[in-house]
Amino acid sequence: MLHTLRRIVQEVNSTRDLNRVLAIIVQRVKAAIHADVCSVYLADEGAFTLLATDGLNAELVGKVRFPPGSGLVGLVAQRTDPLNLDDAQEHPRFQLFTSLNEERYHSFVGIPITHHREVLGVLVAQSESRVRFSHDIVNFLVTIAAQLAGAIINAQATRQIDESEKTENLETKSSIPKKSSIRHDNRPLLGQPGAPGIAIGRAVSIASSVILESIPDRPIDDIDNEINVFHSALDSVRKDIKSLSYQLLADGLPTEDVAVFDAYLLMLDSNTLIDSTINRIKSGNWAAGALRETILEHIKLFGEMENPYLRERVKDIRDLGQCIFNQMQGINDLPLDKLSEKAIIVAEDISATLLADIEKTNISGIVLKRGSRTSHVAILARAMGIPTVVGVNELPVMQLDGSQLVADGYSGKLYISPTETIIKEYSRLICQEEELSEEIRELNGQPATTTDGINIPLYANTGLVADITPSKHSGAEGIGLYRTEYPFMIRQRFPGEEEQSKIYREALQAFVPRPVVLRTLDIGGDKSLSYFPIEEDNPFLGWRGIRVTLDHPEIFMIQLRAMLIASEGLDNLSVLFPMISTISEVEDAIALLERAYRELLTEGYRIQMPKVGVMVEVPSLVFQIKRIASIVDFISIGTNDLIQYLMAVDRNNASVAELYESLHPAVLNAIKMVVDGSHEAGIPVSVCGEMAGDPLAALLLLGMSIDSLSISVGSLPRVKWMIRNFSHQEAKALMKQALTMKDAHVIKQLLTKELEGKGLGGLIRAGR
Repeated sequence: MLHTLRRIVQEVNSTRDLNRVLAIIVQRVKAAIHADVCSVYLADEGAFTLLATDGLNAELVGKVRFPPGSGLVGLVAQRTDPLNLDDAQEHPRFQLFTSLNEERYHSFVGIPITHHREVLGVLVAQSESRVRFSHDIVNFLVTIAAQLAGAIINAQATRQIDESEKTENLETKSSIPKKSSIRHDNRPLLGQPGAPGIAIGRAVSIASSVILESIPDRPIDDIDNEINVFHSALDSVRKDIKSLSYQLLADGLPTEDVAVFDAYLLMLDSNTLIDSTINRIKSGNWAAGALRETILEHIKLFGEMENPYLRERVKDIRDLGQCIFNQMQGINDLPLDKLSEKAIIVAEDISATLLADIEKTNISGIVLKRGSRTSHVAILARAMGIPTVVGVNELPVMQLDGSQLVADGYSGKLYISPTETIIKEYSRLICQEEELSEEIRELNGQPATTTDGINIPLYANTGLVADITPSKHSGAEGIGLYRTEYPFMIRQRFPGEEEQSKIYREALQAFVPRPVVLRTLDIGGDKSLSYFPIEEDNPFLGWRGIRVTLDHPEIFMIQLRAMLIASEGLDNLSVLFPMISTISEVEDAIALLERAYRELLTEGYRIQMPKVGVMVEVPSLVFQIKRIASIVDFISIGTNDLIQYLMAVDRNNASVAELYESLHPAVLNAIKMVVDGSHEAGIPVSVCGEMAGDPLAALLLLGMSIDSLSISVGSLPRVKWMIRNFSHQEAKALMKQALTMKDAHVIKQLLTKELEGKGLGGLIRAGR
């Protein structure tokens, strides 16, 4: 059975045509279980339509429909559970279609075909005997239905590309019309929001310009010439990256979003990259083959570390290798002749350098099969204002070229060959978005003050960078979270005191006299260092954050001294300790900071002791908050980690992503406990993370009397607009009401209604 299962799945996965996929399923499954009939019914606007059969009257394919909940097929879909009967015709829900010729079939088994909790269809097997199908057969059908759901989604997406395309049929008893009466163009493919906005246009499919593994080995006669080819390619790529970086900065792109190119330059200058490739050339391989081996070696090294951050670095290494090879071969993979302001780039993935090489006005959107919100491409797309959808697992990249698309960067939805109604609706929303953006821009420079006069300072988060400050043009009143791990991640060793001090000084100077909160080194979990690997079975519950730095005071002291040195004469530094779970950790960290302070005073530095805060990310700290508040100057709630620990959900795991919910009552109650306990001790509380940048969640935080919010620059104007349209008293009343509700869904409905009522719906969805 296992061999049969693998063969069927392999055959189906190699086919994109929906008709052929369904034909394979009904034929192969019928033969495998020795049934008399096998059929597939697919969902269409709630009803289930017969789209393939081997054993029933094929002339009724596309014509027999079960309305929602009707018939045995409707019952299976309703129950989302297998139904196994010895005599289907005796069941009260049985509906007989005499023209199907199913009168003589009695035993019946129906298996729901589901994908992300949605019932796509029902797989049915029937036999003449009045004996239930065996448990082994039912289990086999359940297994195959689960594995075939993705193939059906892929095939449906391909059908949307060209509804009129003729399809093949297997030479069998199964008969399927060449053109189905069902339209799937109202059902979008689902991905993740990469960058907000809406894009309507024609797809321009981009294939990977080179598969590194396919570069052959070639013997050479002139070693020096191949080394020159390699160096020349490095120089060209280096110049291109610098030029792109300067151009993006000149165009007004925030400097922290261009920092990815600094990482590329560091990799280009890496001795391991250069020396390893040259040594391979000297061993007799041509430059391209030598480069291939070096890049693949690096990919293997980073890939084996198995954590999300390093997986992103694997992509960067591959992208860089591709850029160098393209320079060697004179390849330009971008189809510039096909790009226009109505073009939507569709690809498995693209490099940040390729994206930066495209003029913003040349494309309307990006859709990628791979990637996540934290990928460099998504970060750049957000900074460049290009609507982007990422992680569309079922995306048929090359088949989409030239197809009409609608990409919704708010919801992560992709419509293929959409109806005129969908296009008109999204066109209307785009016009409203433009009006909204103009209105929000007018708020720049104005404070985030409620209608009853309460001011909520909005600070900026900076991520993946430590040597450049965020744009002050955003209206940020300081830096509420400065992630210092980035310079550690892009180096091949720990950065020294002088290196770190220069980086921190730039951040502090950029915002003086406004506050800058530097978080101490926070590695582990999904952030590791190639030169200091942390290998654990469960890294998110392991050696990370303050646990690492307290165990290595020699590393910690260098960073603390660098922070203090950087603050000399500026006096706007605050220090934040991450991943605190016990009182003793706070006391030990403060003791080291005070030691560094005393040392520097004796060395002649004129510095002040900075304010000290802790991040509340671990649930244990919620229940110790009063004690914690008595020994620190401020509290910062790190909602990203706090939610994943409270909900026992890995926030990087797409399979449980919908359980990661910031509006869950438990999350709201935990945050309120922290705020109330801190305020009783007279200590201010800030919230950082994605929750602070979500207007819905920020409204509840306002109701909790949070003292400040620290958010990404891109989210700042929208949160400010929300705050300026609500009173503190209104927010408190909503918060009180939300805490009585049973789940996040109901709370979200409440808040959405409030925002819509004030004309602020455009903050959380497409349109005005």
